[in-house]
Amino acid sequence: MAARVQRLSRSMLKTLRDDPADAETLSHKLLVRAGFVRRTAAGIWTWLPLGKQVLENVTRVVREEMDAIGGQEVLLPALLPKEPYEVSGRYEEYGDLLFRLKDRKGGDYLLGPTHEEIFTQVVKDQCTSYKDLPVTVYQIQTKYRDEARPRSGILRGREFTMKDSYSFDVSDEGLAESYAAHRVAYRRIFERLGLDYRIVSAVSGAMGGSASEEFLAPAAAGEDTFVQCPQCGYAANTEAVSVTLQPASTEGHDPVEKLDTPDTPTIEALAAHLGVPASATLKNLLVKVDGEITAVGVPGDREVDLGKLGEQLAPATVELVTAEDFEGRRDLVRGYVGPQGGMAGKAFRYLADPRVAPGTSWITGANEEGRHARNVVCGRDFEVDQYLDVVVVEPGDPCPECGAGIELDRAIEIGHIFQLGRKYADAFELDVLGKDGKPVRVTMGSYGIGVSRAVAALAEQHADEHGLYWPREVAPADVHVVAAGKAQQTEAALEIADRLGAAGVRVLVDDRTSVSPGVKFTDAELIGVPTILIAGRGIKDGRVELKDRRTGEREELPVEEALARLTQG
Repeated sequence: MAARVQRLSRSMLKTLRDDPADAETLSHKLLVRAGFVRRTAAGIWTWLPLGKQVLENVTRVVREEMDAIGGQEVLLPALLPKEPYEVSGRYEEYGDLLFRLKDRKGGDYLLGPTHEEIFTQVVKDQCTSYKDLPVTVYQIQTKYRDEARPRSGILRGREFTMKDSYSFDVSDEGLAESYAAHRVAYRRIFERLGLDYRIVSAVSGAMGGSASEEFLAPAAAGEDTFVQCPQCGYAANTEAVSVTLQPASTEGHDPVEKLDTPDTPTIEALAAHLGVPASATLKNLLVKVDGEITAVGVPGDREVDLGKLGEQLAPATVELVTAEDFEGRRDLVRGYVGPQGGMAGKAFRYLADPRVAPGTSWITGANEEGRHARNVVCGRDFEVDQYLDVVVVEPGDPCPECGAGIELDRAIEIGHIFQLGRKYADAFELDVLGKDGKPVRVTMGSYGIGVSRAVAALAEQHADEHGLYWPREVAPADVHVVAAGKAQQTEAALEIADRLGAAGVRVLVDDRTSVSPGVKFTDAELIGVPTILIAGRGIKDGRVELKDRRTGEREELPVEEALARLTQG
């Protein structure tokens, strides 16, 4: 079957020599420079012809593997009524991330950020018996989220292409099977795309549900940090790493002793003043949880991961306290807050990291200006209302599985799978008739792939100092034919391109007559088609040069031999 031959002389392509001024990440720089995308507005991008082809190739791979596990493709509207999201509670939970709008009659609508609610309604309408299940339904569609700080090009935009699929089963065992099938399909997808990826344990967040795993593509531009253990292979998003509570006896400790510690409102100043390590102190971070003052206790040498805290307290809103919050609160001494003496549970709700276990002894604020207290024992002098693993994970922390020191790396989230359970089925009363004729509540799974994000991840992982080098599965062409010079070479290049196209090879041919050979070579390396064929001076002797874009290896050989090699795969 013949394939398309794209002539650059007839293509809308403008490459750039310099990086865009606002570009921070490698993918942002190269996708713009190579003419794949152009910025329309903050977080909103136009996919130009070459970029659209890469996006469609990624989409094709995703679609093929979803179809292979029995997925049925639909297309839901992006413009949605607010009522289903009010039923699930996510109309408020999403907060400022939602694009909200009204129609001419005053009706409230939103642009879909994700579609669990709508899929649940569709299946409720279409499936009424256990005989109709299991079913997996998916779509590949544009999503909308009003990101406060869209950045990194297509990596974090306000509209993006996503594949979201949903499984519906009558039992937890069926859900586990659907989840496992998606997990295998995702592995096949990312392997076919040529992505280096990791599967890590994750938290469900606003999606709800229980079991949850992320597929991460390691990259310096990644907004996610994940941990991996070099000893046992454990991997997890930092927000999913937990520490086991290890309580000890509260007996045998010295009594609480107050210390004069003037001008020591910070952990660093306190540790230096007393000559103790920061790990001996107890840091009490004050936050507001849905407006209520709450203290979070962690060892003084650790920082609170506010993202982790927010995930664990969702859907509550978590904010840092401000100076105004201390006004009129004589019980809250800024810089000298401690949980003892009835403060925990009275002046504030007290949350703590599991490292602040019963039986541990601390130096902490004495709730008096310029004073701290020593020998403050958890379980004796104060109580913890709730334990949450909320510290920022650091390299060398013990692996939850084997205890070895963990490593940290940056990555781009390219996929996420959830065992949702019955959260949305309960909200919409999604039941089917069971084998015994009685209603059975359906259980769900939700599975997402960032299709446009995958393009950015590929660009991050497949680039060098010259430009992009796409894996063949997603590249805009298989061969980039460059006519290096005169009319004879251009004529030969076009003939070679046509023969390759007739044999089913996708070809991009640079037949521009107003561009120098040097610019053509530079553009070929920037655009990143896997194989570059150069019709240069040797064409008069029936010879061309083949170059592997990724390795840089070059070889000169007869035209017929080159054609035979390229058409045989």
